[in-house]
Amino acid sequence: MQIQKTSLPGVLTLLPRRFGDDRGFFAESWNRKTLRDAGLELPEFVQDNHSMSGAVGTLRGLHFQAPPHAQGKLVRCGRGRLFDVAVDIRKGSPSYGQWFGAELSFENGLQLWIPAGFLHGFVTRVPDTEIIYKCTDHYAPECDGSVAWDSIGIDWALQGAPVLSGKDAAAPGLADFDSPFTYDGPFEYEARL
Repeated sequence: MQIQKTSLPGVLTLLPRRFGDDRGFFAESWNRKTLRDAGLELPEFVQDNHSMSGAVGTLRGLHFQAPPHAQGKLVRCGRGRLFDVAVDIRKGSPSYGQWFGAELSFENGLQLWIPAGFLHGFVTRVPDTEIIYKCTDHYAPECDGSVAWDSIGIDWALQGAPVLSGKDAAAPGLADFDSPFTYDGPFEYEARL
């Protein structure tokens, strides 16, 4: 497993090793021992989510789940191709409001670790794209929130208007958002990587 820091503190890319032959490939997308051996101790995952977006340009986000049910997410693309984004929303963080994005696809196998205290969103690049992600807390609708996808300056590389849910279209902008998260210092795992 290749683990890389990104330009956004706390957010990591993970690239599992694939073992392929004429039948296809095999990969361990998650292995706690492998990550521990590499110096990465992530919180326990309690829920897996899987969604499919039929249309190109479907944009889901920017979402978060507030304390006491804040979620970290380990995100990958099961089919198709998407641009995945994390945004730091921890009050007092030196990187507050900054974003990082990466292309995740079935072909590249890349994963993105997004800690609690960050917004998450993605836009699909091809039809019938599937996203699969592990969460560190269960879904709690009373803690669910969102910030407007176009209020942060993210370069989504859209070809026209995105396909949005009603909730995402009505989300407040970052300037009007009162974050429930507070910066507690650097992530411990970053010093070990």
